[in-house]
Amino acid sequence: MNKPPIILTNVLVFSVLTLITLVATPIWAFTYGFDWVTVGTTIFLFYFTGMSITTGYHRLWSHKTYDAHPIVRFILAIGGAMTVQNSILHWSSDHRVHHKHVDVNDADPYSASKGFWFSHLGWMLREYQSSRYSDYSNCKDLQKDKIVMWQHNYYLQILLISNFGITGFLGWLNGDILGMMLLAGVARIVLVHHVTFFINSLAHMWGSRPFTDKNSARDNGILAFFTFGEGYHNFHHIFEYDYRNGVKWWQFDPSKWVIKGLSYLKLTSKLRTCPEERIEKAKLEMQLKYAQDKAITLPNADEIIAKIQHEYDVLVHRMAEYYSTKKRLMNMKKKDLKQTYERLELDFKYKELKQTLALQKQKWRTMYSFYLEPKTA
Repeated sequence: MNKPPIILTNVLVFSVLTLITLVATPIWAFTYGFDWVTVGTTIFLFYFTGMSITTGYHRLWSHKTYDAHPIVRFILAIGGAMTVQNSILHWSSDHRVHHKHVDVNDADPYSASKGFWFSHLGWMLREYQSSRYSDYSNCKDLQKDKIVMWQHNYYLQILLISNFGITGFLGWLNGDILGMMLLAGVARIVLVHHVTFFINSLAHMWGSRPFTDKNSARDNGILAFFTFGEGYHNFHHIFEYDYRNGVKWWQFDPSKWVIKGLSYLKLTSKLRTCPEERIEKAKLEMQLKYAQDKAITLPNADEIIAKIQHEYDVLVHRMAEYYSTKKRLMNMKKKDLKQTYERLELDFKYKELKQTLALQKQKWRTMYSFYLEPKTA
């Protein structure tokens, strides 16, 4: 079977950038060195441009998880162009296809089913059918965005000016133009490339699947640290319209913190989150599935499976009661009802159900960990 033709431009861009990073940058470092201003600028641009992809290209434009002020959208459009990952329109169209056809080899542009190399970089080096574009029909909403279309129409100019104009100017101010362009320009681009590409490759191969096993996406806290929070990929693929990837407050997700932080300054709004009940239910369903799969191999399998199912049913029932009561109570508070008898009664019931649910969850976790440690891959 003949391989698709090579995309020469992409091969040259990746090859030249990588060669400069691996050869020219170390030579310059050993010969002349990099001062702290250059290193600090590189670190700043690494986070700024990388998070322009995660907070901008990905969560803002691809998934519409929140709205942003035009100033924020403009800054993210510039930062995204500096990563050399194509325009917002192209990137988002590609990503929406990925979500629609995840793991389908002939449809998913960077299907992890084709292996690490293909999903990480190989899909961009040849004219694969799944990565060809005749239009952007899945991004009609973005075509109405003036900032998106401005960046798309002038992408190459913005890329060159923002990368080499800005880093060259900063280098001139610091007295080291070439050093700044090598480290904060080229080497930073390559680092951001591979950090982003890890989301397409490793995040579909390494980690756990606590929310769904219907696709290859994994949750991985280590990857989250290196990908600005995108490593919680299993959660993202089932709840893609949530502005968070790390749903717990303690999970490392600087992209969600930036989006939330900007909301206090009125620069972001309409932050979309998935209802807590749906998240809990998805996680519980996966635990039940893992438990049933493991229990089949144990002695007295039927008895254990029946016990697991019973505890699961009780927990689901109590969860439904709890969230229903919580919703009613929140609605009462929104209506600013006074301390009526009904309100007091509902408040008492809510607290009681919360405690009962916590006890049932603890009972479930104890049984689950005793019998049935889940599979991790």
